[in-house]
Amino acid sequence: MVQIGNSGIDISRVVLGGNVFGWTADEESSYSVLDAYVEAGGNAVDLADSYPHWAPGCRGGESEEIVGRWMDARGNRAEVVLATKVGKFPENYGLTREQINAGLQGSLERLRTDYVDLYYCHMDDPQTPLEETLEALAEQIEAGRIRAIAASNYSPDRLALALGTSDRLGLPRFVAVQPQYSLVVRDEFEGSLQNLCEREGLSCLPFWPLGAGFLTGKYSSDDIGEVPRARHVAQFFTERNWRILNVVREIAESHRVEPTTVALAWTLTRPAVAAPVASVSRTSQLPALMRSMTLELTADDLDRLDEVSAP
Repeated sequence: MVQIGNSGIDISRVVLGGNVFGWTADEESSYSVLDAYVEAGGNAVDLADSYPHWAPGCRGGESEEIVGRWMDARGNRAEVVLATKVGKFPENYGLTREQINAGLQGSLERLRTDYVDLYYCHMDDPQTPLEETLEALAEQIEAGRIRAIAASNYSPDRLALALGTSDRLGLPRFVAVQPQYSLVVRDEFEGSLQNLCEREGLSCLPFWPLGAGFLTGKYSSDDIGEVPRARHVAQFFTERNWRILNVVREIAESHRVEPTTVALAWTLTRPAVAAPVASVSRTSQLPALMRSMTLELTADDLDRLDEVSAP
């Protein structure tokens, strides 16, 4: 377990991404994945009010609804650390007080709970004063409907400004960030944002730590057309990334684990990273995620991965 920033909230070192629930995993499959994840020692689920609005036939909110019904059926709300987000849903896009209040109310209803453990601003809203956004979040924390707040897709400058605004106004601060970060995308986190997290005591909970599934090794440029994630995965098909994947595969073979395990274990060695957020549609894919929490990469492994993936 690891604490998210200074929030007092402890999570397992792999967070289960819920964006596939209602998309590539139907309700029955989602329940099976959630049950297996908890049984394997996981306790944190990452969602958003918009998931999976992009999927055919979905309006958004289905992922939260599935997790809400699952917790209701299992009676385990107190054991699950719930993270969800506001501000990027096409029907409620932005971070005004009204949008935050409406977004949170909708999430709570879909999740069948009266509080969220970690509530993200899904992306920066430069049109709304940071003071308004942070005051609205503080009001919901005071009301007991949010335990802690976090930021996703914020630039280092805007994140620093938000932290300074919280300090100036005496408001709760962001305790975590969620950028894209993986062996194939290092420059969005490393440098200014990573330094800020270390300096301010923020936890990084990166999304797409497997490059939208590219680093699982299950895709090739020849078979990408029919998979649901095609448009996401295809962007990673570059000569550099294939070289990275080849090294990941070699290291995985030496440890007798899957490439997924190696890629996630690498993120866990990075400064300020608390836990990567990774999703699976089937229980058979879950062990590779959970093994990353205990895999010890050697110094030589890390040197090879750092060298081949250097930005």
